[in-house]
Amino acid sequence: MKRLLSTLLVVAAPALAEEPVIENVTATRTAPETYRFDVTIRHPDTGWDHYADGWRVLDMNGNELGMRVLFHPHVNEQPFTRSLDGVKIPSGTTQVQVQARDLPAGWSADATVIDLR
Repeated sequence: MKRLLSTLLVVAAPALAEEPVIENVTATRTAPETYRFDVTIRHPDTGWDHYADGWRVLDMNGNELGMRVLFHPHVNEQPFTRSLDGVKIPSGTTQVQVQARDLPAGWSADATVIDLR
């Protein structure tokens, strides 16, 4: 029985390891130092135990400028787009990063760089 359980865990691990993929980001300036971000994510959400549960905007040094929490799975809506208004971007900033997160793995290793010029 232990061997069967170990085998099942090994087979299931790759599906759980799949990170959210940021497919598109639109950054729209709404005021001199404020932006709206529309982010499209694809992730193999399976339910409340495994889903893309957020994304954030970072400066190029990794400092968080804004975060969008996703409060529920999007099992039947892939890819999906969600927005975040009111993100303050310091004057002179020409690029930011967008990074996605999933439950239970946490933040993706990769971030998408967005040119604000």
